[in-house]
Amino acid sequence: MPSALVTGSAKGIGKALLLMLVSEGYDVAVHYNRSQAEAEAVCDDAKTHGVRAEMFQADVTKPDEAAALVTQVHDAFGRLDVLINNVGNYHKVRLDELAIDDWHAMFDSNLHCTFYTCQAAAQLMRAQNFGRIINIGFAGSEKLVARPGVVAYGIAKTGVILYSKALAKTEAKHGITVNIISPGIMVNSVSKPTTDIPLGRLGELDELTSVAKFLVSKEASYVTGVHIEVAGGWNL
Repeated sequence: MPSALVTGSAKGIGKALLLMLVSEGYDVAVHYNRSQAEAEAVCDDAKTHGVRAEMFQADVTKPDEAAALVTQVHDAFGRLDVLINNVGNYHKVRLDELAIDDWHAMFDSNLHCTFYTCQAAAQLMRAQNFGRIINIGFAGSEKLVARPGVVAYGIAKTGVILYSKALAKTEAKHGITVNIISPGIMVNSVSKPTTDIPLGRLGELDELTSVAKFLVSKEASYVTGVHIEVAGGWNL
């Protein structure tokens, strides 16, 4: 069976993405850092669908742990077909109150960890001449506009897009595609200003996972370096 790793898959969007892959017949690696109980529940749920599911703990903001996670998943399943980078903390604060530690934390949990896991996964995927990588972005992060309240988060997510496009171009010859999905204001978002959304409602998680389902499918084998926003027109 094909195998997949979704970082931060114990809850929220990561959980939804992982369970989508389960429904498509993937053996899955449930990754968590501190949410062990939630990860165990997701793992048990996945197994009821007849696939293999294993739990892996790692702090992916640390390069050694991130690389080791990818290697451990590959070794456990014998291959790694899909990597979805979902980990990414969100922090909103006035720019004049933004602490240095919070600045670094936004880059560590959004951009740096994506770099660490992708670099490790791409090396393994090259050997099998196949791979699907999806990195989770942030709707509107391709637009260079001022966002003083989420400046560190926004810059980090813009970095994810630029890195993903570079990786897509580099790894295409190895049969590896790299794409970005950027959610807008979803049902599980911290804040929910629906008046800012042209479609006038929150995004459902299955609307996000359906895009990921396409990007890992055979039908999307000619799609790489693409940034898809699932945001109802938010930030247009």
